[in-house]
Amino acid sequence: MQASSSAFTRVRKPESHKRLTSFFEFWPGWLFYTPIVLQWIGLGIRYGNPILATAANPGIEAGGLCGESKQSILDQISGPERVWVAPYTVCTSGAFPESDDLGIAEAAMTGAGLTFPVVVKPDVGCNGTGVCLVDSRADLARYLGAFPRLTRYMLQTLIPHEGEAGIFYIRRPGEKTGKITSVTLKSSPVVTGDGRSTLRDLVMADPRCAQVPHLYLPRLAARLHEIPAPGERVKLVFVGNHCKGSTFRNGANLVTRELTARIDAIARSIPDFHFGRFDIRYESSGALRTGEEFSIIEINGVGSEATHIWDPETTLSEAYSAQFFHYRAAFEIGAANRARGHRATKLFDLLGLWRKQKRLMASYPVND
Repeated sequence: MQASSSAFTRVRKPESHKRLTSFFEFWPGWLFYTPIVLQWIGLGIRYGNPILATAANPGIEAGGLCGESKQSILDQISGPERVWVAPYTVCTSGAFPESDDLGIAEAAMTGAGLTFPVVVKPDVGCNGTGVCLVDSRADLARYLGAFPRLTRYMLQTLIPHEGEAGIFYIRRPGEKTGKITSVTLKSSPVVTGDGRSTLRDLVMADPRCAQVPHLYLPRLAARLHEIPAPGERVKLVFVGNHCKGSTFRNGANLVTRELTARIDAIARSIPDFHFGRFDIRYESSGALRTGEEFSIIEINGVGSEATHIWDPETTLSEAYSAQFFHYRAAFEIGAANRARGHRATKLFDLLGLWRKQKRLMASYPVND
């Protein structure tokens, strides 16, 4: 089974002829999202509640629009489907006076069977803020030393698979099975050393990276003077997030009956989960098509988007069609759940969650 029309399956150009960026890819957020905000307002008027979409996933705080706990969602995956989740554990920084945060974190890792390297990230956050790869206890100590007190963080095993993807899933209330409506393949830009050029020179010589150097140079500030050896490949981004500089490609061609069935089974193991994106790491495209050899690293709810729109080959009209389709579906599902007795989040509660998330994100350590 192929992806729905919202995933925009179409013939792609050969790799050598692909665009480096779309003309709207790095527009200011206020400019790109203005039509989506207007649609959201219109949907709120139509359904009598501007945040009815928060009822799309009743089992997740605010439906996953903002402020939700990553752990709280992953914990809900039940039964045999938990095998698809990358192992993790969660701690709270400075939970006790005179506490040894590093010792507590290492004990939690031991209890969860985790070993270095691990991925450490805030339990509440978005856009990859504060997500870091730590290779040793010294790295973890530095991260925890910069992490805000009395705040929860997740330690998760590093999945060694090179492939990373975002799989968007929708199942309307009453439907027996859901659908995959978008697949995004994520990758980090890589520069290759020549033994003469500094890392800064290599970044600025890359046709795509040179268009958005502000995404890479600040994060690599401590290494910009380094001269990579001839043939040495340097990944510029660890987090698979567009606003951090990762590159995205439409992976609609990977959607099959087998993959859809696998994602549907996992999603249905989460109580009343209807709308959101599974962020995964996978072994190979072939394995992913069969619904095998992948691990879920995160699940996002109503606040997520179908990120294939950031494929440079996606047109502006396709991007807006995808956004309008998904947010309209979120309100429709919210309305259906309201009819079943579920309630949307209260506006002031949502505002409180947004303020808390914004405050926390400003205090998280800078990504490596």
